[in-house]
Amino acid sequence: MANYNKVILIGNLTRDPELRYTPKGTAIAKLGIAVNRTWRDANTGEQKEETTFVDVDAFGKQAETLGQYMKKGRPLMIEGRLKLDTWDDKQTNQKRSKLGVVLEAFQFLDFRSGDDGSGGPPRPRPASTTAPAPSNQASTPPPPAEEVQPAEDDVPF
Repeated sequence: MANYNKVILIGNLTRDPELRYTPKGTAIAKLGIAVNRTWRDANTGEQKEETTFVDVDAFGKQAETLGQYMKKGRPLMIEGRLKLDTWDDKQTNQKRSKLGVVLEAFQFLDFRSGDDGSGGPPRPRPASTTAPAPSNQASTPPPPAEEVQPAEDDVPF
């Protein structure tokens, strides 16, 4: 049976990225993204809107880049995979779970000059954090993107 787990979301950050490091030095960024959906009610013709809030975990260099350039309210496109976290709630002794996204790639979206409230110039806008641009020289292909995820004991949250 085939399996496929891919998520692409475009939205705005709900908070500044929370950047931490494991004892081994791996960067981990936790961020939230709000994704809006609008539609017109078939019965009333009224325009409706709903917002979905998604927690995203990023690792390694991508986490550092997000922590450096992104702030609350900024638009961002993310690509990743769904991950279900489960735990026992110590207060209620019940099983709890939460669906989140593990970031695999992202792209900064266009910013208007000075829209961050700082009055300064817009931040740099890399094209993407996926594969580097190909060169004309013959070389060995780059190794596959390694998935750097620390052991659960290493996570500083």
